[in-house]
Amino acid sequence: MDEIPGIGDAHSMLSQPYHLYVERTDTTRNMARFYALSIDQTLFGEPCLTRRWGRIGRKGQSMVHHFEHEAQAVAFFLDVLKKKRVRGYRPAVRS
Repeated sequence: MDEIPGIGDAHSMLSQPYHLYVERTDTTRNMARFYALSIDQTLFGEPCLTRRWGRIGRKGQSMVHHFEHEAQAVAFFLDVLKKKRVRGYRPAVRS
């Protein structure tokens, strides 16, 4: 099986934790949205990326994507993050 150097194969532990929570708020438009991304492992050791989104303070929706290799999940994670940053999502500021 071809492996990607530096990142674990499909049946090893993830090389590091991947979790992100960002928000987009605009009081003039009554907008208060969140977007959360995380990469975890299934019971079979395969990487999966979970996306959650919705209005801040609500349950929202979720979608899970399964991958053969951690590098594929990380690439998708970074692609989604880039798109959300363009749309105005930023790390949450808590007081």
